[in-house]
Amino acid sequence: MNRPVAQTHLSQLAELFCWMDEAPERRTLAPEARTPEGLWWEVLAGEDEKAWVWLEEGRVQGYGALVPFWDGAALEGPIIRAGDGKALLEHLIKKARQEGFPTLYAFPEASNRQARALLEQLGFSAEHTTYFYTIGRTDLSYPVPAGYRVERAEPCDPQVYRDLYSRAEDGWSLRLHWTDEELRQHFIGSDVELFMAYTNKTGEPVGLAELELDDTRAEIAYIGVVPEARGRGLGRALLGTAAEWAFGNPQIQSLQVRAHDHEKAAQALYKRLGFRQTSAVVTYALELF
Repeated sequence: MNRPVAQTHLSQLAELFCWMDEAPERRTLAPEARTPEGLWWEVLAGEDEKAWVWLEEGRVQGYGALVPFWDGAALEGPIIRAGDGKALLEHLIKKARQEGFPTLYAFPEASNRQARALLEQLGFSAEHTTYFYTIGRTDLSYPVPAGYRVERAEPCDPQVYRDLYSRAEDGWSLRLHWTDEELRQHFIGSDVELFMAYTNKTGEPVGLAELELDDTRAEIAYIGVVPEARGRGLGRALLGTAAEWAFGNPQIQSLQVRAHDHEKAAQALYKRLGFRQTSAVVTYALELF
């Protein structure tokens, strides 16, 4: 049966997430915490019945939640260890409609056949696949091409960032909805760094790389170059600059990058540089209205 997540479920919920982590074919978008205390803050604090569990004989055997995303909502889950996954997913879809979300997204691992089959059974369509690659501490430096420079952008100018973000890649849209203050707050602190490429002649920004730091791991969340400046090695130089900054911190032991399925050149570059593919996530979408 479906029940809103309660404090009494948190220990079993942490166990369910650890079970999911054990095998790629079980993984999907889920909370980061793996302790009852962490899950209380991440799942319960301030929320009003946005997360649910599936109970079989009084034990937590499934989980799903709704979180805001783009113009709609994203699913955490569905994670099903036993029981009726269809009933849980139907419940989540119903709640999303009641909330007025126009679109519902889901992000299962490509090898998670159970979740993917369940999503497709209830009308979700696969949009694209994102591939994640990781490399250990490595010298990835690369010379900036003549006529350009790459600099750490501090502070972030929201309008400059938003304009470059929209020009560099048609598929990116999430940050375009952020306010100036949300963008400024995102880049405040030591866990996010922004690097931008400029023309020497006019000072026009033509590329960016956004680096996120988390304990021992760094991730390039976005990297892109405007169409008129491509083919000169600017993307490679931005990658090298971001990597040099990340590995300048002795605590950072690995760097993660990502590429969508249509970005064949980026995928080939990462493999050639020694990055290892660690994950592939399929984006699903369901139009609710």
